Amino acid sequence: MKNVIFIAPPSAGKGTQSAILVDMGYVHISTGDMLREEINKKSEIGLKVESIMQSGKLVSDDIVYELLKNKLTNINKSFILDGFPRTLNQAEMLDKLFKELNISDYEVIYLDITLEDALERALGRLTCECGASYSKNIKEFKPKVEGICDKCGKKLIARSDDNEESFKVRFQTFMENTLPIKEFYESKNKLHIIDTELGKDKIALEIKEILK
Repeated sequence: MKNVIFIAPPSAGKGTQSAILVDMGYVHISTGDMLREEINKKSEIGLKVESIMQSGKLVSDDIVYELLKNKLTNINKSFILDGFPRTLNQAEMLDKLFKELNISDYEVIYLDITLEDALERALGRLTCECGASYSKNIKEFKPKVEGICDKCGKKLIARSDDNEESFKVRFQTFMENTLPIKEFYESKNKLHIIDTELGKDKIALEIKEILK
C-alpha cells in the first residue's frame, strides 16, 4: 500500500479518514503525538520540547525532523503522516528525508472544505478522551446516544478552541501556509484534492482508489 501525507484544513475530516486507513493496516504518525510521547518518556528531546512549549514558543522544524526520521526508520508498514508538513520549509525537509530513506511510494491527499462547512463542523464537534470524535450537527457523525461516546460510554465534551473567532483564525492561518505546499506537491504529481461534500464513505472510496 502507498504511504499517505494528509493535508487538510481544521474540521475537514482527516481524523475520520485516518482511522479508516488504520483499520486497513496503516500506521498513523502524528507529529503532535510524537512530541507528547517524548515529553511523557522524559527523554532528552522530551525535556527540551516541554520547556519550549511551556514558554509558549513553537518547537523547531529540526527537532520534529529528528523525531520523524527516527520514527520512519523504525517502521516497516505503510504510514499516514499527519501534522507535517505545515509549511513549505517542512515540505522541503520531508522531501529530503524521503530521499535519504528511499521513500518514493507516497501520495498527498488534500481534503477540500469551505470555511462555512468547516465552521459548522467545528461548532458542533464533540470529542471523547478515548480519541473518538463526533458531531451534534452532522447526522452521519452523531453519537448513538446524545452526549455519550459509542466506543467507551464516557461523556463527550466540546473543545475549548472550537469557537467561531478562534476557529476562523486557525482556518485562515492554515490556508495561507498551505498554498505553497499544495503547489510543491502538485509539481511532483503527488497531489490529490478531494471535495469533502462527497461525504465520509465516498471520500474513503476515493482515497482507496488513489492508494491502489
